[in-house]
Amino acid sequence: MFPIFFRLPSWLPFMADAPITSFGVFMFLSFLTGGMLLRSEMERTGHDPDRAWDLVFMAVLGGVVGAKAYYVLLNYEALLANPFSAIFSRGGMVWYGGFAGAVLLMVFEIKRRGLPLGQMADLCSPTLAIGYAVGRMGCFLVGDDYGRPTGAWVGIKFPNGTPPTRVGDIERYFGVQVDPALVERFGEVVPVHPTQLYEIAMASLIFLVLWKLRVHEHSAGWLFWICLTLLSAERFLVEFVRVKDDRFFGPLTLAQGIAIALVLVGLWGVARTWSGGAESEGEKA
Repeated sequence: MFPIFFRLPSWLPFMADAPITSFGVFMFLSFLTGGMLLRSEMERTGHDPDRAWDLVFMAVLGGVVGAKAYYVLLNYEALLANPFSAIFSRGGMVWYGGFAGAVLLMVFEIKRRGLPLGQMADLCSPTLAIGYAVGRMGCFLVGDDYGRPTGAWVGIKFPNGTPPTRVGDIERYFGVQVDPALVERFGEVVPVHPTQLYEIAMASLIFLVLWKLRVHEHSAGWLFWICLTLLSAERFLVEFVRVKDDRFFGPLTLAQGIAIALVLVGLWGVARTWSGGAESEGEKA
């Protein structure tokens, strides 16, 4: 894979030889893609399109802080051992923490600007799905968030991943015992499920569904609840083949426990906003 695209020139002050990582590039592209799409949707519905970038800025700020805070809470041993490294390291970003942080700051910005919350949530929903898909490509190129070892044709090796898909690293970092048959067949670097690609495909499909439904006759907020339900169901499914060390609920991971709760919340929201109303997004479009 390509964890580093290139390094900055050595003559640059302060940033000499700084790496430009694939993860960073695709994180930037994910917010850029979402921002451009949201700008178009805000213009379509009669809102100031430049407000889209204010919301994107809040999403970036809340996403980064929330993702890091969630990671630090899950890995409190590392925080106690080396607080500076745990908080300011480049790695350690958890999706649910980022999602919560982004939502909180975006709601704050929407309220501050006097924008209709339900309609803005609907407009942001397709951008959330496609932004997630774009961002996961960065995870794939850097070799992060991959799945369990597999001998199937879909398996991909990440010899320079974070961590590499070497037998010793998988067992050390994730507590997953690698099938000796896979070691005999592939050697010390074994292929794993490319769960990043699975998520890219599913999130892209969710985006297409949301884009098709974006002009609707239900109450404002209905599309957001659909988005929350579908993205949570996607995460629940992909976790079955993720290589994880947090299966606290039998075969289920902590992320799956959260996903189940969010699916239930999403379905409640869908039912609550099912009937049309005067402030439905479709009527305002």
